[in-house]
Amino acid sequence: FFNKTQFSTMVFVKVQKSKAYYARYQVKFRRRREGKTDYRQRKRLCCQDKNKYQTPKYRLVVRFTNKQVICQIAYALVDGDRILAQASSSELPRYGLNAGLKNYAAAYCTGLLVARRLLQKVGLDELYEGNTEVDGEVVKTEYDGKEFFVEEVDDDKYPFRALLDVGCRPTTTGARIFGALKGAADGGLDVPHSEKRFPGYDRDAKEYDADMHRERIFGGHVGEYMEYLEEEDNQKYQEHFAKYIEHDMEADGLEELYEEVHEKIREDPSPAEKKDFTPDKSYKRKAKQTLDERKAAVQAKKDAKIAELEEDDE
Repeated sequence: FFNKTQFSTMVFVKVQKSKAYYARYQVKFRRRREGKTDYRQRKRLCCQDKNKYQTPKYRLVVRFTNKQVICQIAYALVDGDRILAQASSSELPRYGLNAGLKNYAAAYCTGLLVARRLLQKVGLDELYEGNTEVDGEVVKTEYDGKEFFVEEVDDDKYPFRALLDVGCRPTTTGARIFGALKGAADGGLDVPHSEKRFPGYDRDAKEYDADMHRERIFGGHVGEYMEYLEEEDNQKYQEHFAKYIEHDMEADGLEELYEEVHEKIREDPSPAEKKDFTPDKSYKRKAKQTLDERKAAVQAKKDAKIAELEEDDE
């Protein structure tokens, strides 16, 4: 049996971290505190074997904002990263895609664009054309005891290898990040991957439906939802797909549209010429009011309000 007096004499003691804890506390890196960089992942993507003599590890960096997809080919140096090539889905209107710049199909187009742009820059665009017939299948080949994710490996020049950098995004099956990866792989880059995170992969059955993935690449899921909304809730359809309607993009013609975009990207992946920026100098900031001027403005407001109240009373 417990002694009742034992519990009545006990007092609440707040558990505090000791001085030793704070003396040994190490502040985490700023970008870790901000939740922007996963340093465990970054270390493995950037650190190269010493016997490779400072050959950089290239990364296919994919990021999503509220309006666009950004793809970059980057490598790390001691004083920061360097960007070899960059493409964003805000460039896709050049190639005929004016709406839906953030979905899976747009991510594929952006990945394809950055891949073709990079290979053109390093002179490998003719050797490694990539997969021109988009079928959703994973393309890979064995050469000299190594595995490459391209159709054929040239005897003189290996394909350009880049590792996917997802940042802090969750890598769920069917995520848009893998659309950009597939675009880059079909564009001729050697990006190590498997079908396990592509749309159409069934984890339980361990089967991959490439046709379902192909449908995503050509915006089939968007077309289906457009048709569904148009029938069920036309008002919501008008609001939700306003940009599509504005540019005459119909559900039936999405596949043809994306095929044309892919062709145009392959024809000319080079970036657009930069336009000279001329700021608008016509605007002039108002001069700051003095104390007397501010008081006069307040008094004028008071007088106007008093006059208004007097008129209401009369």
